[in-house]
Amino acid sequence: MNTRAPGPALGRRVSLHTLALCITLARMSAPQESSARPFPTVLIAGVGLIGGSVALRVKNLLLADRVIGLDQNAQVLNNAIALGVIDEAQLDPGPWLEQVDLVVLAAPVSALPELGRRIARFTRKDALFTDVGSVKGPVSEQLQDLPNFVPGHPMAGSERAGVEHASGLLLQNAVWVLTPTENTPLPALGRIRGFVESLGAAPVVMPPHAHDQLVATISHLPYLTSLALTHMVARDERLALLAAGGFRDLTRVASGDPRMSRDMIVENRAALRDALSRFRRELDHLEAQLGAPEELLEAARESKRTRDSLPIVRRSLLPPRHDLLVAVEDKAGELGRITQIVGFAGINIKDIEVLAIREQGGSVRLGFEMPEEVEKARELLEREGYTTRSRV
Repeated sequence: MNTRAPGPALGRRVSLHTLALCITLARMSAPQESSARPFPTVLIAGVGLIGGSVALRVKNLLLADRVIGLDQNAQVLNNAIALGVIDEAQLDPGPWLEQVDLVVLAAPVSALPELGRRIARFTRKDALFTDVGSVKGPVSEQLQDLPNFVPGHPMAGSERAGVEHASGLLLQNAVWVLTPTENTPLPALGRIRGFVESLGAAPVVMPPHAHDQLVATISHLPYLTSLALTHMVARDERLALLAAGGFRDLTRVASGDPRMSRDMIVENRAALRDALSRFRRELDHLEAQLGAPEELLEAARESKRTRDSLPIVRRSLLPPRHDLLVAVEDKAGELGRITQIVGFAGINIKDIEVLAIREQGGSVRLGFEMPEEVEKARELLEREGYTTRSRV
């Protein structure tokens, strides 16, 4: 008998009992045997910031024999290979997908369903699928008939986009939400949960619609708030003169990729509208308290208690290695040119390693003593046209 994961709970609110049941079932279905490489061949479909970070984490922890990158942008794939993010590159789905054991869908949210269906035409029936999209309802619904599909969303990111900014440590200690559908087999949920844990993240299981309601408040609403605040500054140059560090920190998410951010909030617009309504009520309440200083003081104290109680996500307990990976072309003099650019600026290279050289190019690892030296070297080399990525 094929045992399936429980479907999403009905209604707007999710009971704690439902969440607890999902988590318990996920733990029960986790595989008992340990394996150094539970998925020999992993496919990253969409090699951007998150997809690239998953690929790096898989490679750094030796969780797979091969990591294949699939992307419609050939330059992105070339950079990913040169920077050591993936082992192989593919531009289109095809029969080669029969080799793949795990598919991680990491394209923009709006493109995930079609991408998943195209890939599934070629994969084996026992291949597992998951995704990293920030909105789960539409993806879960449209791909629920995909064999062995476990929707997911790592709560991690950066205002910097692209594989050049990928980092395996981005996922360490991050909450990774899994939203199984009614068609998700429990063994598949258990294996993906184990995979997430092996990456160093913390899996949390909940229904898709519950996830979307929560991220509408803690992720998508802050993005719209950042847009509103930065628009106010853009329309009054006097405000820009006074905007300091606090304002920049508050509006940091406005620096994210505009198209990807737009797609993210549009896909979750129903839940976001509800969050906006609640936010307006909070603002109206605070406005009314402007005439009641004691009430406003208590509101400020409550906010401070809440803010101070939020957990701090520590990405690593060990000091980072201060490495910089540099993509290089396969031609004479490149290594000497790189060391000259860095050395003439007075930056001491403590270690150097040629990682790979292929016909289309390769990468060089430069080791530095201080993180400030990494950033300075990155700035100098990118100014000269090199593609780089810092590695911890």
